[in-house]
Formats: sequence, C-alpha cells, structure tokens
Amino acid sequence: MNNQVIADDVELAEGVKVFHFVNMYGCKVGENSRIGSFVEVQKGVNIGANCKISSHTFICEGVEIEDEVFIGHNVSFINDPVPKAAGEGGELLTDGEWECIPTRVCKGASVGTSVTILCGVTIGENALIGAGAVVTKDVPANAVVAGVPGRILRFQESAPVEAAA
Repeated sequence: MNNQVIADDVELAEGVKVFHFVNMYGCKVGENSRIGSFVEVQKGVNIGANCKISSHTFICEGVEIEDEVFIGHNVSFINDPVPKAAGEGGELLTDGEWECIPTRVCKGASVGTSVTILCGVTIGENALIGAGAVVTKDVPANAVVAGVPGRILRFQESAPVEAAA
C-alpha cells in the first residue's frame, strides 16, 4: 500500500527520508533531511539539508527552511494574514486572489512542538522557539522565544565555530 503522495515535481536530494502518510508537491528538500509522518509540504517550499521535520506538521507555500533546522511535532505555518474562502459575491477564491507572504527559518533554528508561525517573519540563526508559542514577529539570531504571542526570554550563546583541521 502506497501511503505517500509525492508529486512528480518534488525535488528530493540524496539521502532524504520521507516517512508514511506524507503529502508533498512542488517543493524541494535538501540532502539528508527527514520528513516525518502526517506532514504536508506545499508548492514553492524549500527545505535545506540536514533538517528534521517532525510529524503532523504543515508547511505551506512561501516558507523557506534553511539547513540544519529542527521543526517539532504539529508545527503550523501561516502564509496569508487575512485568509478568506470566498469573495464579496460569495464566489470561492482561487490561487491568484490572495497574497502569499513569505516566511524564513534560518540555519540551525529549532522550533518546538505545536508552534504557530505567522507569515512574513524571519526566525534567525540558532534561535529556539518554545513549545506552543505563536511567532508574530521576527526572531533575532540565538534568541529563546516562548509564549503567546512569542516573546524573547533570553539569548543563548552562538554555537562555537570549529577550527579547520
């Protein structure tokens, strides 16, 4: 039984692992990344190398996830600040009738379980977003954010750079 829907236009790099019950279309996933069960990744999404996308996560159009990012379980990205199903006349809106606002998660960031990330924000390098937070504005590099709405609690030291051998 095939329980994955991975469209022909999906680009999976070497070493990518996709688990059961995943829906992916029009996206790119970098080397050695892992996509957990019950995940949807929509068109135009770019996921970098060595990322872990945990189960039950929704990554909508307009999201860029850089290398070495951890996305916890049940994380939801939002790409429209004022979503509507129908126009003023009651007609169902189509793809061209709404504005997709991009969102970026920078290298090495970690996003906890059940976080909601509103559109138009950038989560900085090595930032840590606590479980259940709602990210409504940009998060600086190395910040630790928690709460609803998400607030900076402190900054963590940046990861040490290893000397070249």
